[in-house]
Amino acid sequence: MSGHSKWSSIKHKKGALDAKRGKLFTKLSRDITLAAKTGDQPESNASLRLAIQKAKDANMPNANIDRAIKKASGTDKANILEEITYEGYGPGGSAIIVDAITDNKNRTASEVRLAFNRNDGSLGESGVVAWQFKIKGLLRIENFEGDLDAVQLAAIDSGAEDINIESNNIEIITDASILETVRLQLFEQNINVDSMEITRIADNLLELAENDVRKTIRLLEALDDLDDVSRVQSNIAIPDQILA
Repeated sequence: MSGHSKWSSIKHKKGALDAKRGKLFTKLSRDITLAAKTGDQPESNASLRLAIQKAKDANMPNANIDRAIKKASGTDKANILEEITYEGYGPGGSAIIVDAITDNKNRTASEVRLAFNRNDGSLGESGVVAWQFKIKGLLRIENFEGDLDAVQLAAIDSGAEDINIESNNIEIITDASILETVRLQLFEQNINVDSMEITRIADNLLELAENDVRKTIRLLEALDDLDDVSRVQSNIAIPDQILA
């Protein structure tokens, strides 16, 4: 899981910069609005509950959250949001999946294709790489100063499937269906989770030449920069020296 962890770390740091530009809030608002389409009550809508929690983890103001929920009940057909998944290949044959939320499929498809083409990648058909990934829950604990062994034991007891620790930053992988349960059980043991999300994790990591890894990261960042893109995942293994 270490390759996933390192790209996830890059993306998480980038998210902090996006937050300063207000870009992250725009993406989180779309997540909330889309989730609220199937019900505007978090108590009975797990997807909305998760989207709201993710927004709160990013310090998004409650007013923005409420506005995004209310937008879901709007009748303006020009602003109907859809979730679309794109699949393709990066430099060296790396597998890439892009999730987007859009009100204009043609615009989004064009932007995603252009990002692939400009960064030595290629957009593929539906299903070409999705089989290489599984949907999982991911929880992050940042700059943890307590007993790391205690966190690992608590996570395992809560149902965690895998745990990655790098420089006191912890990532916990779970089955997607118990993500909220694991967070709650950790909280009950005074272990605060900084963020959580549903994501895709590769079954196997692909090791590439350093130049291809750097090119792939540029492609992933270009895709993640697109306004309509909500999530980007790849199966590349990222060596430590790339992050240095």
